[in-house]
Amino acid sequence: MTHTESMKQLLERLESELNENQLWQTEAPLSHKLESQQPFAVDTLEPHEWLQWIFIAKIRQLISNKQPLPKGYAIAGYFEQTWNEQAHLKPLLELLNEIDEVNQSC
Repeated sequence: MTHTESMKQLLERLESELNENQLWQTEAPLSHKLESQQPFAVDTLEPHEWLQWIFIAKIRQLISNKQPLPKGYAIAGYFEQTWNEQAHLKPLLELLNEIDEVNQSC
């Protein structure tokens, strides 16, 4: 399986997991909130909002446009720190670790 195919499947699982945890939103945040220059948009978005509206959206856009995907990044650590007291989000954290592993192996 290619890096792109793996990422496509992981994003589908991530969307599903966000839905299961009632973190998937039907309406986008105001546009100025999406323009944050801070890592993970910590000043304007909740962590799950960043996943949906920045991370997933950007990776899907790259896939649709047949552009190379970013490699070598790690995002799970931020979410582990942010959600460390929320045991019900453990499957979501495991999935984010999988995403990191796919990107580290490319």
